[in-house]
Amino acid sequence: MIKPLVAIPLGDPAGIGPEIVVKSIADKEVFDKARCIIIGDKKVIDIAIDICKVDLKVNVVESPEQGIYEENILNLIDLGNVDISKFEFGKVSGMCGKAAYEYIEKSIELANDGKVDAVSTTPINKEALKAGNINYIGHTEIFGALTNTPDPLTMFEVRGMRVFFLSRHVSLRQACDMVKKDRIMDYVNRCQEVLKKLGVTDGTMAIAGLNPHSGEHGLFGNEEVEEVMPAVEELQAQGFNVVGPIGADSVFHQALQGRYNSVLSLYHDQGHIATKTVDFERTIAITGGMPILRTSVDHGTAFDIAGTGIASAVSMIEAILLAAKYSLNFRN
Repeated sequence: MIKPLVAIPLGDPAGIGPEIVVKSIADKEVFDKARCIIIGDKKVIDIAIDICKVDLKVNVVESPEQGIYEENILNLIDLGNVDISKFEFGKVSGMCGKAAYEYIEKSIELANDGKVDAVSTTPINKEALKAGNINYIGHTEIFGALTNTPDPLTMFEVRGMRVFFLSRHVSLRQACDMVKKDRIMDYVNRCQEVLKKLGVTDGTMAIAGLNPHSGEHGLFGNEEVEEVMPAVEELQAQGFNVVGPIGADSVFHQALQGRYNSVLSLYHDQGHIATKTVDFERTIAITGGMPILRTSVDHGTAFDIAGTGIASAVSMIEAILLAAKYSLNFRN
């Protein structure tokens, strides 16, 4: 069987993206499971190869079909958008923010055109995007806009545990206000569609509680009684295999043990803490609800160690492997 083809935008060139990319391409398991096409700048890639001391030959191509998918070959679409005389690792730069956006844009173009099976993204920097006059705050917003997806879903996966998020980058006060019956029902419906596209059709989805012990029937917090339980009851009546609310202090452990195929976390940190405590490096983000498959590392640009060669590629490797794992079901 032909291995899935994964596009990898280089991320912010001043961060650790270039280093974790070259280390991942040199990884034997990545080679065994996927074909990879990098979108970046050859000058930066050459520096990263030298810093990381990996045995790779760069093959510059115009399109993925021109790639030579053999061991120790890094296939690169070179956008040539970094002025190396002004380049510096570990610094916020408008040039690098703009370059990072252009790598993502090209990757999405390839996926939208069906030339790659998935996209696995590397870290970008919000300040650099702003300095480069890019009017998006992050990957999710860029992917949403360039795939015409109004409200992409975020799912984390780590060791088989899958976690969706009812809200993302809002204050905790706002997140509590967003725990509404209609929103929960909409998200469960769309989460189920994401799971189906990934090939996950068996099992039960759990809704996490918002308050301690899910509010103890209204003793300390009414959201579960007034919003979560009515949503779950109506969803069950519609035929959805969903339960809840399940106390947040136990639901993630139970999901990790296989009791649930996924969990809907009711706010950002609730699910982030649960997944990253299990295994920080292997917690991978999947952006759902889009016509293309996107996986991502869930760490930042690490400007403090960029250019030193010490950055771990574990998360990048996991993101590529997860993209390869799900791409066949997603495509079908």
